[in-house]
Amino acid sequence: MKPDDLSRRDFLAGPGLLLLLPSAPVEAFQGYPDDFNAYLHIGADGRVACLVGKVELGQGSMTALAQLLADELDVALDSVDMVMGDTGRCPWDMGTFGSLSIRQFGPVLRAAAAEARAVLLQMASERLKTPVEKLHVETGVVTGQGSARVSYAELVQGKRIERRLGRQPVKSPAAFRVAGQSPRRKDAIDKVTGRARYAGDFRLPGLLHARVLRPPAHGAALTSADTSAAERAGAQVVRDGELLAVLHAHRDLADRALALVRARYEPPRPSVDDRTVFDHLLKAAPPGQVVGESGSLAEGERLAAGLIEETYFNSYVAHAALETHSATAVVENGKATVWASTQTPFSLRQQIAQALQFPPENVRVITPYVGGGFGGKSASRQALEAARLARVTGRPVQVVWDRAEEFFYDTFRPAAVVRIRSGLTGAGRIALWDYHVFCAGDREAKQFYDIPHQRTVSSGGWGGGNPAGLHPFAVGPWRAPSVNTNTFARESHIDILAAKAGADPLEFRLRHLSDKRMRRVLEAAARQFGWKPRKRPGGGAGVACAIYLGTYVATMAEVAVDSRTGKARVERVVCAQDQGVVVSPDGSRQQIEGSITMGLGYALSEEVHFRNGEVLERNFDSYEIPRFSWLPRIEAVLIDNPETPASGCGEPPIVTMGAVIANAICDATRARIRRLPMTPERVRQALAVA
Repeated sequence: MKPDDLSRRDFLAGPGLLLLLPSAPVEAFQGYPDDFNAYLHIGADGRVACLVGKVELGQGSMTALAQLLADELDVALDSVDMVMGDTGRCPWDMGTFGSLSIRQFGPVLRAAAAEARAVLLQMASERLKTPVEKLHVETGVVTGQGSARVSYAELVQGKRIERRLGRQPVKSPAAFRVAGQSPRRKDAIDKVTGRARYAGDFRLPGLLHARVLRPPAHGAALTSADTSAAERAGAQVVRDGELLAVLHAHRDLADRALALVRARYEPPRPSVDDRTVFDHLLKAAPPGQVVGESGSLAEGERLAAGLIEETYFNSYVAHAALETHSATAVVENGKATVWASTQTPFSLRQQIAQALQFPPENVRVITPYVGGGFGGKSASRQALEAARLARVTGRPVQVVWDRAEEFFYDTFRPAAVVRIRSGLTGAGRIALWDYHVFCAGDREAKQFYDIPHQRTVSSGGWGGGNPAGLHPFAVGPWRAPSVNTNTFARESHIDILAAKAGADPLEFRLRHLSDKRMRRVLEAAARQFGWKPRKRPGGGAGVACAIYLGTYVATMAEVAVDSRTGKARVERVVCAQDQGVVVSPDGSRQQIEGSITMGLGYALSEEVHFRNGEVLERNFDSYEIPRFSWLPRIEAVLIDNPETPASGCGEPPIVTMGAVIANAICDATRARIRRLPMTPERVRQALAVA
């Protein structure tokens, strides 16, 4: 029996090592459970089920977390079966976001495995009549003196064992045998063969496909809906409060039936569009909060030979995951089971329970493979729709958004503005840094350069969907929330100051860096890149640095610019990253390559256009994401730093892409672009000014 086929009842009743959780609900622990048995189960066949509330979004945590467990437990990686994001079987988790799977959850899993190993060794000591310190364990087999040996499976077969030893020391990175290697990904075969199942792939007996009536714009109010033609076409129509849907056993017929609904809406009041939104944000932003400060701005002004003031902008950006929001729901006998593409299965369980007025223990959310999230699948409206419709119809219901729905209901990365006022001394050092970010948030807004007189202020952020009604639609986390905006502004401005000082951008940064880790990654990137000041017709080189949640990144890029069309082509990117302990080198390189690829989009093309609440993007014909033909030569440099605990590697590499490309374009053309994305039209405009 595979872990995915195991019900909670079978799981709790079956043989194997299982220390039961206390009777209180998992959420009562104010975080992760402190009982290691919540995270693993050793079956009678010796296979180990690793139970985690995290989900596999394509980032590789299914493999990296298994590596950590295998190392601490001393079992073969191939014997570990990952069970992820199932609220009926896995311990509580806040969600999969923020590059937390290894950085924050990894130590929890390692501690659980270390204690489980200690319990097993104690049991083996009793069985083999050998002191624990004289036992040796490898691939789940404990060896004592002479030929005496016993496997984990033999120790636990047919037993339920309740035994605790308390927190045990974890292994040092030097003792790793599995972590630090690059095994084949556990999801690789499923995904390359097409066996991988996503939330929209489930076909349950009696399944109905639901198509939901959507407004034409945010703020539009439904005044009437004639569904008679849809019903004559054989569709079932459901009205549940504000939710109106047509359902059919065949998706294409549900689509046709939806098109037959005659709906009238009261249009929303006129509001901002993608051209006027920046003025709106500056006027409507809440009062600023100081998030970092040192020295005196007045003294910095006195020391500065002159002031340099610039303003930077970024537009709304969609997550544009290839898998749209999808869910399949079954509601029967007062219980709900929902297969959902979500990053937050446990919070979704609470939302479904509230919507259905079920107790949470009667709701189970199962998260199969998720086809990309990037923060956008933290909200899971489609799962609530599927669950409500399944309750009304009494049949399994599937809701799979089309691309237009995905764009309409996406929580976009917020449009934002950054204003920087700075000054250099006569010796070419930064004396003043006055930084104010509007509507992006303050994460990593504070700069890390050596500047004696500086202040960082933040007015408004991305949390809460639409804080203070700043935006015409919901906004939310988008891969390294806030940090793409803040890094673009900071690193673009550092280049402007370097040019003002007549200094090479790399040398200028090193001149202002005493942080040893930052210097190390910057110098490593420069060595790999072969950095040297140069100009060549139509091309240029750029550099940008960042620190994100404990991970240090330095990126360099070569860009060619067609001055006639304004099109910029990124030809080469070098990214050096210090993420502390590296659990899966190939997995980390894949994350770097994926971040760089996705970063090309927000830097060069991705932008949401809208007017009076109507999102004008409907598909990828107007919202252009990176294509394979865009891809540059990518070189990932992983810094060896085993003394520092592992930090996140999924998001940090993306944050420098806007700035490094802007700096390379300026190096090639002397045209400084201050707004993302740097479309050909904006490049041509900047070239005209330059």
